[in-house]
Amino acid sequence: MGGKVTVVGAGFYGSTTALRLAEYDVFDTVVLTDIVEGKPEGLALDMNQSRSIEGFETKIIGATTTAEGAGYEATANSDVVVITAGLPRKPGMSRMDLIGVNAGIVRGVAENIAKHSPDAVIIVVSNPLDEMTALAQIATGFPKNRVMGQAGMLDTARFTNFVAEKLGVKVGSVKTLTLGSHGDTMVPVPSRCTVDGKPLSDLLSHEEIADLVDRTRNGGAEVVALLKTGSAYYAPSAAAARMAKAVIEDSGAVMPVCAWVDGEYGISGVYLGVEAEIGRTGIKKVVESALTDSEVAALKEAAEAVRAKQADVQTL
Repeated sequence: MGGKVTVVGAGFYGSTTALRLAEYDVFDTVVLTDIVEGKPEGLALDMNQSRSIEGFETKIIGATTTAEGAGYEATANSDVVVITAGLPRKPGMSRMDLIGVNAGIVRGVAENIAKHSPDAVIIVVSNPLDEMTALAQIATGFPKNRVMGQAGMLDTARFTNFVAEKLGVKVGSVKTLTLGSHGDTMVPVPSRCTVDGKPLSDLLSHEEIADLVDRTRNGGAEVVALLKTGSAYYAPSAAAARMAKAVIEDSGAVMPVCAWVDGEYGISGVYLGVEAEIGRTGIKKVVESALTDSEVAALKEAAEAVRAKQADVQTL
């Protein structure tokens, strides 16, 4: 055990992520922050009281912070920081609808984190994901390998679940992959989707796969529409927590994440959903896998769509 992780934002997403990270029992300390006075402290108190029941020693600390930067001392020298701060979607909203308000929040958080934890690896989960990841890197001034976004892990998990349910098989037997952006230009990679090692295309028709891809692409909106208030947090928090665990353990695990792409697949200068090796330095390397021509074309299309929007965040 060792190390410190901070989760910024104590909403459902942040608090669930903090609890998952504590229950892994691989960190000494989990810090949970929020601008709602007393909320993170209350949640931390509650979580700490579960330690003897669940059998973990990680200490959870709650800290109320302000937009001006007060309270961030509690986060000092964090090894990993997960940024969940920002507004969630409401029914009928796209992720892009959040860009204006969340940009201001994420920029402020990133600047405060950089001041107190200059060596941290940052995992962004605030929406719109690809744009907020780019903004966090700009605001911190951190090397690009130390700032990444959580998206592909979640999209892949949703896709895997839908395939398993459709075929009535165990989720453990299903492997899927999605690249590109978190949203409209998500790129499913059918050539890398298997069930018990057999190609998915042998088991489902082209139309059936397309339907599952579409459901995956709209996976977040489907949850939002059902909940009426708030958005998904159980699957997203699992994805973010596993990424943070891979960082602190320097595991070298290969995961689909939003990472800075610089030449891979013939794409440069953009944050994009790709597979990457994760460790203590953040993104150790982007892993280029064999894709079909049409998959590479779709990935390039996603890159250009995201690039245009990421250029805009510099002024937000």
